[in-house]
Amino acid sequence: MNLFQSVTSALDNSLAKDPTAVIFGEDVAFGGVFRCTVGLRDKYGKDRVFNTPLCEQGIVGFGIGIAVTGATAIAEIQFADYIFPAFDQIVNEAAKYRYRSGDLFNCGSLTIRSPWGCVGHGALYHSQSPEAFFAHCPGIKVVIPRSPFQAKGLLLSCIEDKNPCIFFEPKILYRAAAEQVPIEPYNIPLSQAEVIQEGSDVTLVAWGTQVHVIREVASMAKEKLGVSCEVIDLRTIIPWDVDTVCKNADPFSLGLYPTGKDERGDKRSLLNEKVMHQTSDLLASLFCFVLGCFHPVVTVKASFLIALDLLETFFIADDGTSPVFF
Repeated sequence: MNLFQSVTSALDNSLAKDPTAVIFGEDVAFGGVFRCTVGLRDKYGKDRVFNTPLCEQGIVGFGIGIAVTGATAIAEIQFADYIFPAFDQIVNEAAKYRYRSGDLFNCGSLTIRSPWGCVGHGALYHSQSPEAFFAHCPGIKVVIPRSPFQAKGLLLSCIEDKNPCIFFEPKILYRAAAEQVPIEPYNIPLSQAEVIQEGSDVTLVAWGTQVHVIREVASMAKEKLGVSCEVIDLRTIIPWDVDTVCKNADPFSLGLYPTGKDERGDKRSLLNEKVMHQTSDLLASLFCFVLGCFHPVVTVKASFLIALDLLETFFIADDGTSPVFF
């Protein structure tokens, strides 16, 4: 399966397993813009897979209401760029519902899916990566997969989790490649990062599309600079896996966090602060972030080039300093 097919498979599994589960959003009835819900309306009926008006605030508000009744709500925001009209519903309602009621009520069975990130021709309103806006909000979980296998397992975990989740799907990866994905349901635990490549000199941490970028950077760094890079896929943005990242961010190594976000809008400060508190010899560590320029839309290629340049800067100039990059 490719990534969009693995998403469809996860949704199919959820509808089959849970009779209360419903899928709704703009154009989902005919399959959606990226075909992630194709065939589900015919299989499960118009009462369980249905279109909504073009109103993101209404979609999420409706999902909160369904979830509060105990049903499983799977909402689709057609593009992550359009999630902002629903920001109030997500941050002030969904994230706080359990807390303001003293756990008498909750909307933990709400999952919000949305295509995310750049493709290369999406312009301003089809290219954004808004996860950082939600990374500062307790009460919700934010997840971004890197591959078809990861997407299905993580999405099923989001749907079954007892907290409202936002599941961002890298749309550039929807049809980029296929891999073996079981038809049967399976789960990948949330808030557990994965070390996908061992290394001794540099710790590289990313999520979603950028995981593939830093794996290429790691290969080039090894070939051209002789630098051994460890690669970590964060997978869950909030609450993130502090233990895995801090365990691997040795105070005498380099930690690099490339991202498609602009220079002022990322999760970097949260990562930096937590890792500095958790590692021992802080003054010997250097934390650095690979970011795009402060522009409305940031390309993946920019982060890739900056990453390689930074690695060369710190490892060619042997001045005795061993940094940590984020």
